[in-house]
Parts: sequence; C-alpha cells; structure tokens
Amino acid sequence: MAYMSQEGYDKIRAEIKHLEEVERPEVIRQIQEAREKGDLSENAEYDAAKEAQGKLETKIAELKALLADAKIIDTSKVQTDVVQILSKVEMKNVRTGMVMTYTLVSESEANLSEGKISVATPIAQGLLGKKVGDVATITIPQGVIELEILNISV
Repeated sequence: MAYMSQEGYDKIRAEIKHLEEVERPEVIRQIQEAREKGDLSENAEYDAAKEAQGKLETKIAELKALLADAKIIDTSKVQTDVVQILSKVEMKNVRTGMVMTYTLVSESEANLSEGKISVATPIAQGLLGKKVGDVATITIPQGVIELEILNISV
C-alpha cells in the first residue's frame, strides 16, 4: 500500500491523463507514419516508435497500479506530536548547527527541490516516531548524523 496526500494522488492522475491523451496519440501517429514508409522489417523509425509505445504503456500501467494501491491520508488528521508521514519537520544538525526542513512523503511524491523526502530514506526512517526535542542518530552513506527535532507541523 502506498500512502500519499491528495495532492500527490491528483498529480499522478494528471500525469496519467497527459500520457493517455497527449503522448499516446503522438506515439500512435509516429507508428502510422513509419508504417506508411513501407517494409517494416527494415524500418528503424517503426522499431523506435514501437519501443516508445511499449515504454509509454508500461509507465501508464505502473502509475495506474500505484493509484490502485494508494491510500490517501487526510492531512487534517495528521498529528504534530510525533513525526509521521506528511509531517513537516524542522531539524538541526547537531554537529554543524545547520537547520533544515523536510516534509516526509510517499516515494512517488518525493522531490528534494521542494523539500519533500521519501519516508523510505534513511533520514526519514530515523525521524519517524520522534518528538520535538528528540535527537535522532541516523546512519547515512556519508556516516552518522545527529538531527535534533525543532518543530513538527503539517
């Protein structure tokens, strides 16, 4: 089961719609255009278009399966006493003093440039269940870091 916000769910639905209504017709047009050029056994354009169609259909199927298995979390019911999925966590690196804020989201919604990290990451796993004032000791590929929880919000 994939937990996600309504926003993440809607974003994936929009992507599926775009793939089905914009990209799929374009790939079909490319296949038809390549067919019109004659012998399909030696037609590189046809082979490329069919490969693109296969990748597109696989992506659509994967996204639909993700939505079929999705459980939407009502953000109004997310508690702020402990870190959990959809929590926005302000934390300080104990060693460097650097303060950062991340929102813990499903893997499909993760986007570091938006400050959203997957709950499957080592940092998120180390933060889950912690309270304000707790220090999480987390092993990451670069070593061990200690993060003090400063604030939890939604």
